[in-house]
Amino acid sequence: MKINRRRLLQALGISPALLAGTAASAHAQSAQASSSGEYKLVGLNPKGMPPAIQLLPMAPRRPSFSSLDGKAVYMVDIGFNNGNVFFQQMQRWFHDHMPTVKTIYRRKFGDYPQDDPKLWAEVKAAGAAVIMGVGH
Repeated sequence: MKINRRRLLQALGISPALLAGTAASAHAQSAQASSSGEYKLVGLNPKGMPPAIQLLPMAPRRPSFSSLDGKAVYMVDIGFNNGNVFFQQMQRWFHDHMPTVKTIYRRKFGDYPQDDPKLWAEVKAAGAAVIMGVGH
């Protein structure tokens, strides 16, 4: 039976890049001689190490905010595919299940990281809550 070295290395979680290059350079890069003269194979993780994550607390809640009844909920779309259709369905749900809640759909200026001070001022002045559709 013939063994496919590339598939075997992939199954072991080792990069097939170890097969590239000459045998001498592969030994020099991936093998270290021990005191007994035997070689030790060193494998590197091609995924690397992710950076540390800084956790942030949730935004503080307003003390007088106990219900959505009679309040405005802004639905902010940043332009993900069919976001407007999704928010229309959410607005229908609110209309059917929570008719006292006013829903306001707005399309944010620019992409996700771009600021929209005019929209945020409107939301802060008139909105009780925001549902922001950021896509995937």
